[in-house]
Amino acid sequence: MTVYDKDIELKMQRLFQMLSEKDRRRYAGVEAAKLGHGGIEYVSGLFDMDPKTVRRGLVELEVNEDPAPSRIRKKRCGTQKCNGSQAYPGRKFPQATC
Repeated sequence: MTVYDKDIELKMQRLFQMLSEKDRRRYAGVEAAKLGHGGIEYVSGLFDMDPKTVRRGLVELEVNEDPAPSRIRKKRCGTQKCNGSQAYPGRKFPQATC
């Protein structure tokens, strides 16, 4: 298996951060496929993602049509404890209890 130069890895990681969740999976799948044997492990380490996610990206690339072309997950509060106001400014939400 071929590994990329550190300079190329940094550029790949910058591009990766700009992509949507769906496009990240697919980009990781393409890169893993290019590398061949051991590519999934290398790419999952490079992008700090689960190898199952890279495999899912490979499977999604095999499908001719995107089953949900306009569906992209919205940016949310993530694991922060918040009441939703960060994701939806101007709306009233009950206070988080967790």
